[in-house]
Amino acid sequence: MLEAERLAVIRSVFSCEQAGAEALASAVRDAIFPHKAVIAHQGDLAQHCWVVVAGSAQAQINSADGQLTLLASHGPGEIFGSFPEPAALRSDIVAQGSLHLLCIETVTLVGLARHSADIAHGLSLLFARQLDLMLDRMTARTTLTANGRVYSELLRLAGPANRIEPPPVLSALALSVHTTRETASRAIAHLLRRGIVSRTEEALVILAPRQLAELVA
Repeated sequence: MLEAERLAVIRSVFSCEQAGAEALASAVRDAIFPHKAVIAHQGDLAQHCWVVVAGSAQAQINSADGQLTLLASHGPGEIFGSFPEPAALRSDIVAQGSLHLLCIETVTLVGLARHSADIAHGLSLLFARQLDLMLDRMTARTTLTANGRVYSELLRLAGPANRIEPPPVLSALALSVHTTRETASRAIAHLLRRGIVSRTEEALVILAPRQLAELVA
């Protein structure tokens, strides 16, 4: 990533001015992980915060009966790790797709926030946005059908471009919305038959976003 692009990403994520972005840029490092790589294990002492630039980082835990459970999924612009001090991780952190992170030591981020009102304000906005997004996901989990959750997640992943590139992995998509792979597969097959989406090896494209939104129920 070019330095100018890196600064632009930091400014966008932390909602800070150029000086704050430059201070953060000097303290963060890039980390790239392949699909299904384990970034950290449950119980590890986390001494960093990670910001997702591209891809998705999933917090996964094995329950007492051996069932894999998704606690959270962190997409572009979201932060995870330990804050405001190092702490043991509650789950494994696993990459979904090629994952690009910006990594910063927790004590360094706290120090920057203490000395820069701009960074502190940006950090508070970042955590507030993330809490709001998490509440939206919890609401969807309790009020939408399994198909509705799949459709809602497709809209979220596609964003304004109405394009998911590369296309979502069915097992990962199902896990993220707490349903089975078979249910996710049938839901997407329904969209393909109706011409609402198209799918190739390179991308899944939402051709009729309004129709897809109407199916979210």
